[in-house]
Amino acid sequence: MSYGLSLYAVDLTLARGAIGCGSKQLLDMIGKTYGQHITRDDEYFAYEIAKGAPTGHEALRAVVEGGPFDKEHAFQYGYAYKRICEAYGDRLDGNSFSPFRSAWLMHVDEGLTSLGMTAVSVSPFMYSLPRPLPRAELPGYGEWTPEQCAQGLAQWEASTDEQRQRLDFEVLEAIESCVGWMRQARSKEGYGIAGFGS
Repeated sequence: MSYGLSLYAVDLTLARGAIGCGSKQLLDMIGKTYGQHITRDDEYFAYEIAKGAPTGHEALRAVVEGGPFDKEHAFQYGYAYKRICEAYGDRLDGNSFSPFRSAWLMHVDEGLTSLGMTAVSVSPFMYSLPRPLPRAELPGYGEWTPEQCAQGLAQWEASTDEQRQRLDFEVLEAIESCVGWMRQARSKEGYGIAGFGS
């Protein structure tokens, strides 16, 4: 099975703060901006919706209102939270990670470690959603805080050309993408990275 990553440079505190904030303004803004995308996603998930999953708009409302959540259809709340990160943040290029097989993230993490880049890893982008959202199989979710991004960039700068040349070309290309994400996040005060694997 192949996966992909969707990544956003975003103020993680702001994005997490949207969970349970109850903001009608946020719901209206996302509905107006992404309404067609949400409708298209509902068509894709029509089978699950017919079996009782919330629609995209219903899931978004539940996330913003802090529940209630139907654990059986947790995936919809993950995609709703992804919309929130998209609304608040800047989309990052994840081409080095789409599509990929499950072992790929582990290979990239091994490459990061070999360069001394221990502040960040890509495998957590397949972990679970922030609380209180229910655990979903997909999408996976992970974060790099602003501090992790700063430390990861410092570790990249401390690595040598010799270390980098020892890496498989595709792994190095993926790590260079990670460096680009961190640089983009660091260009805005308080921004980190939110990653969704699906």
